[in-house]
Amino acid sequence: MNAMKRALIAMFLAAAMLLAACGGGGQTAQPTTAPAQPTTAPAAQQVTIRIWHQWDGAYLTAIEQAFRDYEASHPNVKIDLSKPEDVSNALNVAIPAGEGPDIIGWANDQIGQQALVGNIVALNDYGITEDFLRSTYEPAAVNGVIWQDKIWALPETQEGIALIYNKKVIGDMKLPSTLDELLQMAKDYRAANPDKTLVCNQGFGGSDAYHVAPIYFGYGVPSYVDDEGKVYVNTPEMIKGGEWLAEMSKVSFSEQSYDICKAALAEGKAAMWWTGPWAIAGIEQDGVDYGILPLGKPFVGIKTLMLTRNAVERGNAEVALDIMKYFTSAEVQAKLALTNKTVPAATAALKNPEVAALPTLAGFGAALNAGVPMANTPYASAQWGPVGDASVAIWTGTQTPADALAAAAKAIEDAIKQMK
Repeated sequence: MNAMKRALIAMFLAAAMLLAACGGGGQTAQPTTAPAQPTTAPAAQQVTIRIWHQWDGAYLTAIEQAFRDYEASHPNVKIDLSKPEDVSNALNVAIPAGEGPDIIGWANDQIGQQALVGNIVALNDYGITEDFLRSTYEPAAVNGVIWQDKIWALPETQEGIALIYNKKVIGDMKLPSTLDELLQMAKDYRAANPDKTLVCNQGFGGSDAYHVAPIYFGYGVPSYVDDEGKVYVNTPEMIKGGEWLAEMSKVSFSEQSYDICKAALAEGKAAMWWTGPWAIAGIEQDGVDYGILPLGKPFVGIKTLMLTRNAVERGNAEVALDIMKYFTSAEVQAKLALTNKTVPAATAALKNPEVAALPTLAGFGAALNAGVPMANTPYASAQWGPVGDASVAIWTGTQTPADALAAAAKAIEDAIKQMK
C-alpha cells in the first residue's frame, strides 16, 4: 500500500470515528437482573472488541449497559461501540485495511452485499448451526440471516407491521381471522358508515411495497424476489393479493398516509391502522384504547450482529462470537425488550412472562412470527419501485392486477439481469 493510500484511509477513518463520537451516548441504566452468562469461554488475554452499530437515542442507553454487564463479568474484554455516519463506505475502506470492526450491528437486508464484498464471514465454521438458530430464534429471524445456504449473522430484534384497532370503534364486532374476512368486513363497514373506512394503510394508493406486503405474502407469495434472483411477482398468489387491493380500494379513503391514518384512528374515522411499533407512542398520546391484530404476513426487518473478516484476522473471532451470542440471548433481549419495548428475535425472550404480559410486544411478536423476512439478497433493491408502482396502478384502477404485476415482474427481472 503506497503512502498516499494509507493517508487517505487514515483520514477517512478519523472522520468516520469523529462523526460516531458526536452521535451516541446517554445515561447508563442500572441492570435489573444479573447479566446473561456466555455459552463459551473466551481466551483470557486482554482484548478489545470493536462494534460498529446503528443504535441511537434512548435505545442505546440500555444497550450500552448490556455490554458493560458483559465487561464486568469478563475483565479481560473491552467493548468499543462506534456509530459511523456512513457505515457502508466506512466498512469498504476500513475492512480491507484491517482497521474495521470485529462485529457489525446492522439490518439483515445488508447481509448479501456485505458477504459478497467479503466484509463478513459465515458463522457455520464457528459452531453456529441451523438447528441452533431454529431452536433459539423466531422463524422469520432465522430465515432472514441465512443467505446462499449459509448463516451470516445472529438476530437480536424484529420489526414489522400489524393491524392496530380502536377498541371503542370496533365495539362488539368480531375481529377477522383471514384477509378475505377482513375485506368482507371492510365492505360491510363502509356500507353502514359511508364517511369512514375499516382499515387505513399508508401503502394503500401509494408506491409502497412494504406496507402492502402483508396482503401479497398473506396469499402465499414467499417473497418478491429470492436470493437466486427468481421473481415471484407475476404469480397467481400475487395476483390474488392484487385483486384484494382492487376491491379494498372501493371501500377505502382515496388518500392515505401516516398522518392521515393516525388522525383517522384517533378520531374514529378508521377502525384499524396497519402500522408498526413506531406508531404506538403517538397512538397512546392520542388516548386511543387499542388492540393489536396479527393478520396476513408482514415484512420482518431484523436487526443482527455480523462477524467480520477483521475479527478472524485479528484472532478475535472466538470472543466476538461469544459477545454476539450473549447479546442475542433470551435473557439479555428480554431485559432490553422491557426497557426499549423492542420485539426480541429470541423465542424464549418473547415467552418471558414479563415480556408476554405487554400487549404491544405480544401482539407484534405474534404478527412477526408469521412474517416474511426482509430480503437479504442484493437483488432485493430491484423490487421496491416496480411492486410499489404496480400497487398504485391496481389501487387506482389504471391497470388490472394481472397487467400491473406482469409489468412489475418484467421490470424486476430486467434490473436483476443488469446486476448479474
